Amino acid sequence: MSAIRVPTSVTGSLAALALLSVVPTAAESQTNQSQHHSFRVVTVAENLANPWSMAFLPNGDMLFTERPGRLRVIRNGRLLSNPVPGVPEVRAQGQGGLLDIVLHPDFETNRLIYMSYSKPNGDENVSGAAGSSEATTAIARARFENDQLTNFEEIFEAQAWATGNAHFGSRIQFDADGYLFFTVGDRGASPVDGPRDAHPAQNLSNHRGTVIRLHDDGRVPSDNPFVGRAEARPEIWSYGHRSPQGLFIHPVTGDIWEGEHGPQGGDEVNLIVRGANFGWPVIGEGVNYGGGQIHDSNRRPGMEAPRHFWVPSIATSGMLIYLGDEFPEWRGSMFVGGLSGQQLARLEMEGQRIVSEETLLEGLGRVRDIRQGPDGFIYIAIDGRAGALTPILRLEPVAED
Repeated sequence: MSAIRVPTSVTGSLAALALLSVVPTAAESQTNQSQHHSFRVVTVAENLANPWSMAFLPNGDMLFTERPGRLRVIRNGRLLSNPVPGVPEVRAQGQGGLLDIVLHPDFETNRLIYMSYSKPNGDENVSGAAGSSEATTAIARARFENDQLTNFEEIFEAQAWATGNAHFGSRIQFDADGYLFFTVGDRGASPVDGPRDAHPAQNLSNHRGTVIRLHDDGRVPSDNPFVGRAEARPEIWSYGHRSPQGLFIHPVTGDIWEGEHGPQGGDEVNLIVRGANFGWPVIGEGVNYGGGQIHDSNRRPGMEAPRHFWVPSIATSGMLIYLGDEFPEWRGSMFVGGLSGQQLARLEMEGQRIVSEETLLEGLGRVRDIRQGPDGFIYIAIDGRAGALTPILRLEPVAED
């Protein structure tokens, strides 16, 4: 294994420590209490269109995606008015659009950023009517310089084409050895039409419901678990997933954590194992929307069980293991965003075990993404909330009296 490189989301340059200085309003100055820390919520930017993902540059700038197909910049606490040119064409319908964004581990040298998105096929009509054509999940990279993207290159197109606009997956992470991991959802394939074992997420000949592992240029690593296996896609690292919208690789331990939506109940946090089958829809803890059995059981030999699950569902999305110093009692905790649950869940961990859960910020809005800034604060992207503009927010500690 090569030397461990801690990403810029965990450490940053001194210039980044002054990131996004914002004066809180009176309402935001309210102190929130948790089991270990008092904190306040500060608005970083608002009036946004479905912010989906955030990434911090070494100079302190923040890049973030808006699902309708825009890449934006926050610099010195100010949202730049013009979106970044050069983003790919996306299917911005339902759950699709411009989704995750991450920096290459050597960004300071190569200026590469990676984006995931819902890619329309060539038959997309002008109106973009739902069901008018197929879309899939794709990943591309480009150079980010002078507030624009150049040298755009698509490096992966999932064999997961479908007419629906759900379950694209799309979270991206690099591990310490520079391998790129990426999630693909099952694209909304019905779990109740036919035998559970025949579901596309149980079929290695496509990418539906998988975690993918690639080199940074899209090549397939020769030691991937299904390389050389007939009728299997060699990019697959694990399979049997439903709608994996959370992914976090611990920069020290190398553990790969994934979060995914169950149906009605049964949202999961999984510890990803090379070549493993995580069971969707054969096993699980949820039921079909409106009731009715989906799963054959909640456990089966040869299929991985979740490390944590929610019944009822909170609609899990972005996830983070906090490694900063601003919230010392939260160091090592996992944070998981809830969309329909409109909450931030904090999971206390002992090694690879999740031992307790605390719910933070209920009713705040649909928590889409969670990132640790180079300043040690926690940033969250709100993808919609009732009666309010959709913001990016920041959690700051409040000193105890």
